[in-house]
Amino acid sequence: MPSEHGGWGLTAEPALAGLIVAPSRAGACIALAALVAFVARTPLKVVAVDRRRHRTLPRTRLAARVAALEVTALIVLVVVAVQSAESPFWIVAALAAPLIALEAWFEVRSRGRRLVPELAGSIAVAGVSAMIVLAGGQPLRLALAMWLVLAARCVTSIPWVRAQVARLHRDPTAAASPTFDLASAALGVLAIAIDRRLLLGAGAVAMVIAVQHLWGRRASPRPAVIGIRQMLLGVGVAIAAALG
Repeated sequence: MPSEHGGWGLTAEPALAGLIVAPSRAGACIALAALVAFVARTPLKVVAVDRRRHRTLPRTRLAARVAALEVTALIVLVVVAVQSAESPFWIVAALAAPLIALEAWFEVRSRGRRLVPELAGSIAVAGVSAMIVLAGGQPLRLALAMWLVLAARCVTSIPWVRAQVARLHRDPTAAASPTFDLASAALGVLAIAIDRRLLLGAGAVAMVIAVQHLWGRRASPRPAVIGIRQMLLGVGVAIAAALG
């Protein structure tokens, strides 16, 4: 099972937002496929890393069997989603593919915990909301704006969380660069420009930025507390984006 606890939330939030906006059987399959893909990352990474190092261990064979089952389930879910979707959603998958490839490049080299792959992977996963919206028959404009809002939440929160953890373990003065907050705000503005219905979602992202600045002035709490707070913020952004 994946050890990245925050990854569960970052995977579930776009699925939640998409299903609120455009509930459908295809959307449910896409949401489940995203969760299966997240779980499958761990055995696939084990197999890829071991093969890159030219070794075959008992864990390699076990991981390969588990990965085969999970990838099979993933393929079935994707096929059902494609067959039952009201409109094609592959444009979003195509746009997210380079980000997924970038994350995979780092993962195979055991560097997946760095900032770049974490941002790339989370932004790609945020696109699940857009796929679900498209599969439910909603316009591309709305789908892309939803993706931008959820990506904006990732761009501000992931660097902030990394800085808070660094303050706990290594550097008490660590802080996330304000560049990420500016980029997050810019993505929110772009989302509104594409579809004004995302005004509430973009406003929720702005609130996340403000709340994180407030919390950043205080001593960092335990990682579990940071995780719970981020989960609540993420769900709030997802719901705001969907209800807007």
